[in-house]
Amino acid sequence: MDATVNTKKPHIKYLRRVFVWELPVRIYHWLNALAILVLIVTGLYIGNPLAVQSNREAAETFNMGYMRIIHFIAAYIFFFNFVFRIYWGFVGNKYANWRNFIPTTKKYWKEFMHVIKIDVLMMKDKGHHLEVGHNAVAGFTYFLTFIAFLIQCLTGFGLYSSMGTWWFPKMFGWVQVIFGGDIMMRQIHHWATWFFVLFSVVHVYLVFYHDYVEGRGEISSMGGGWKFIEQEYFDHHQEQKANAAGTDNTDNTDNTDNAQKETTV
Repeated sequence: MDATVNTKKPHIKYLRRVFVWELPVRIYHWLNALAILVLIVTGLYIGNPLAVQSNREAAETFNMGYMRIIHFIAAYIFFFNFVFRIYWGFVGNKYANWRNFIPTTKKYWKEFMHVIKIDVLMMKDKGHHLEVGHNAVAGFTYFLTFIAFLIQCLTGFGLYSSMGTWWFPKMFGWVQVIFGGDIMMRQIHHWATWFFVLFSVVHVYLVFYHDYVEGRGEISSMGGGWKFIEQEYFDHHQEQKANAAGTDNTDNTDNTDNAQKETTV
């Protein structure tokens, strides 16, 4: 009996290495993650301190004082880091641009629904699916998170304004009037803290999920800045851009000068 020889060649995927996250964005990301972690831990302690049993005077232990100092330092880092990210949204590359976060076009909402169908409803992708930076759903989620950042900064410095001695926190004295006093402002500040706890858990899960499913270097990209995309998707994306521009020349704005092809089976 003649053995059947399989002459079909294995499908080889070509990956293109694309520089996405600039150094300032990566520094912002990790500094923000560290600040949020410190703020959550110290904030929950300040809101519900542990009963430390000791025969020493409270003034000698100073546990709450240390927690508050650490919380205030982390709050300043968080605030000015957030202000810097807003600035970088106007001067950074296209992946860091503010247009990736605010839905201002029909194309954005079309991509938004496409991502919902693929990632949430688990429908099959009948076309070329390419998001090098943030997809539309992630971008809009970060936009809502930035609003939560703003609320947390306002309520936090608003609470600090009545006891702070520096001129900066005193600038937020008006926030108490907007939010209806210290009690409501403190409550909103506490609710926002739990929002960040939930956001952090979901964010970490989705990063690992997309890194495993897509294999585009989602995790490592926030360390070195590089991501990987399928060459066929990249070519299709470039062809669409060329057709939209009415020219056969492909756009080089995706850092193709620095890009290099790598193969995997």
